[in-house]
Amino acid sequence: MDNTEESAIELHGDEEIIEVIDLNDTEPGPDDLADGLGDVDFEDPGNPEDDNEGWETEDEMEAEAEQDDSELTFSKHTGSVFCVSLDPATNSLAVTGGEDDKAYVWRVSDGEVVMECTGHKDSVTCAMFSHDSSLVASGDMSGLIKVWKVETKEEIWSFEVGDLEWLEWHPCAPVLLAGTNYGNVWMWKIPAGDCKTFESPACQATSGKVLPDGKRAVVGYEDGTVRVWDLKHGNAIHVIKGQDGHQGALTCLACNKDGSLMLTGSVDGCAKLVNTTTGKVVGVFSVEGGKAKGSKDEEESNSVESVGFCNILPLIAVAYLDGTLAIYDLSTQVLRHRCQHEAGIVHLQWEESSSVVSTCSLDGALRLWDARSGNLLSEEASLAVTASGDNQAKVFCLQRPDR
Repeated sequence: MDNTEESAIELHGDEEIIEVIDLNDTEPGPDDLADGLGDVDFEDPGNPEDDNEGWETEDEMEAEAEQDDSELTFSKHTGSVFCVSLDPATNSLAVTGGEDDKAYVWRVSDGEVVMECTGHKDSVTCAMFSHDSSLVASGDMSGLIKVWKVETKEEIWSFEVGDLEWLEWHPCAPVLLAGTNYGNVWMWKIPAGDCKTFESPACQATSGKVLPDGKRAVVGYEDGTVRVWDLKHGNAIHVIKGQDGHQGALTCLACNKDGSLMLTGSVDGCAKLVNTTTGKVVGVFSVEGGKAKGSKDEEESNSVESVGFCNILPLIAVAYLDGTLAIYDLSTQVLRHRCQHEAGIVHLQWEESSSVVSTCSLDGALRLWDARSGNLLSEEASLAVTASGDNQAKVFCLQRPDR
């Protein structure tokens, strides 16, 4: 029947008209079909009965992009989360500090807030528990430092130092250290507030670490110098500089279990092994390559972002901004494994009693590696809490297949 009236088309759900095609009375020839398909890319048709096979829907693509393997997400912060620390006594509490000028102490099991640390003047960039988890120190970019008692949820001490770079608790006493932008390092007894300063030339104190004996602290500076300080007498026991020091700012520090050795990392692309008793450099580690991924500056070196010692084997790990995790044999100083990431590594952490090292990188992924084989562990065993610029902290509880 010849029907000249327009037919009504009923659309369902999210359907929409993409294209209107005129149908001719004549059968199309091979040339017509070739012309019509000239701009089409052909792939394996798969199962012809399922027109959607091989295609990702918008919802599926969003779900893939938003994949979240965490056990819990803490979202109380209203700005980027800059720092996170687990309580060393039980690993049941976390403290996070952020761009919203606040720090929160919260339970990792359910995300419930235990304490809100307020009164800061700027972004909270340092937040950590004391050795026994009874105290929390929080510090902001303006230099305001506050100490809170977890049990009573009250502020018990505060001090202002100017531009703050880092905070570090003493490993066995309620003593707090802080490094500043203008180079001085402060030390206080908490809550009495008895104070001592360790002065150095006007050069930013970029990193610091109290050694396990509790009597010495290692501080790295922007000019590449490393100083080992006597905490009781206030003098520098060793000053490592010049050719022995780094040729750029210190980025990270770590020591072995007994404090006899320390590792230093720098923007100059090198990690150095130092004997803390003699102050002598006994090893230098670097990887070939030269500059970080995505760097526009040809002179920019491949910065060392994190270093660490394995507690059970003579191994060390060095993490680079180009995404390289290098595992070295400590006794021979030979590179054993080079574990590559797609994005720069920002932090590494050895497990307390195994040869597994975890890495956090700029692609937002947490990975665990077996340092003995250099293999990536697809399933892991550890508790990790991460901080991010998306205003969130996440708890990961990961189970390795051998546990």
